[in-house]
Amino acid sequence: MSQLTAVTTAATGSRTTPEPLYGGANSGRRVTVRDIAAAKARGEKWPMLTAYDALTAGIFDRAGIPVLLVGDSAAMVVYGHDTTIPVTVDDMIPLTAAVVRGTSRALIVADLPFGSYQASPGAALAAATRFLKETGAHAVKLEGGQRVAHQVEELVAAGIPVMAHLGLTPQSVNAFGGYRVQGRGEDGEHLLHDAKVLEAAGAFSVVLECVPAALAARVTEALTIPTIGIGAGPACDAQVLVWQDMAGLSPRVAKFVKKYADLTSVLSEAATAFADDVTSGTFPDEEHSYRLCIHKGWLPLLRQRRGAVHRVSVLPGAGWLSGCRASVVGRGGFRWGAGLSGGGGGGWGWCEPSGGDICHYDGDDHQRHDGQAV
Repeated sequence: MSQLTAVTTAATGSRTTPEPLYGGANSGRRVTVRDIAAAKARGEKWPMLTAYDALTAGIFDRAGIPVLLVGDSAAMVVYGHDTTIPVTVDDMIPLTAAVVRGTSRALIVADLPFGSYQASPGAALAAATRFLKETGAHAVKLEGGQRVAHQVEELVAAGIPVMAHLGLTPQSVNAFGGYRVQGRGEDGEHLLHDAKVLEAAGAFSVVLECVPAALAARVTEALTIPTIGIGAGPACDAQVLVWQDMAGLSPRVAKFVKKYADLTSVLSEAATAFADDVTSGTFPDEEHSYRLCIHKGWLPLLRQRRGAVHRVSVLPGAGWLSGCRASVVGRGGFRWGAGLSGGGGGGWGWCEPSGGDICHYDGDDHQRHDGQAV
């Protein structure tokens, strides 16, 4: 049995038509590193995006993106720094936890920030353990080649899947003298060597950033684990982009970025339209405002307790003001019923015009029955 066949069998079991990695049905479980290995064996390409919050992560998850990276790029796109270096583990923990909570299928990979793993395998294990325990992340990513091989071995031995990262490793931007293409000339042989070392150390995949397409193709061919390209040409097994770059939110992007939307214009137009409605007085209108809701039999009592009631119109035959349901008001199931308006009882209530998502009732004793608007 060939090595690739063995990987496929281990990853897919007895299934003859395995679910595709991208866009597969939500089978009630997360994508795993076994699924990633099986996709490599099948020659199946797949997408990866970054995510930093629950809402966008949920959108990408439902779109079928199989792997989401909570990247240290958050330093730039979330926290406003010029590089990835300033972001810390404490900065990344809540973002990663939000992405996990917002998804149900995607494999969530947490980036280990600069300074959290370089010192020793023990430091790497401590940082990675925090991400798995405190956020629910399923794997971690770290940058570097042979120099971090012992860290990779330590994490894998502890049961933590590791995604490696070679080429332009942004945490080393100061050493590189800027964001430059890596792996040209003899450096390409060093990168290929590092990739093999990381595979041997147990990494389940490796990101190749800003390397010549021909070199990325050689690395992809040489490894049994998937390569994930970002500015590394079309031969990689997968491709990843920072989602704000992909969607047209970032003001400046690298040459390798393809913009699939122009969300900057969409959000700017939405903000302008909102501001125009507010300044002109057209928002909020009646549709987006709450109305007073009261049984017509309680009107005299309400006038006595609350002062004059203006612009009150009773629906013909219903006994309720416009916009209120005549049976149940409120998510909590509060009912306007007999006994509240009869026998000397009385009360008043507020509800949403759409049918009562917000309501409270005050009886004769002036005690609020449901505590607050619900």
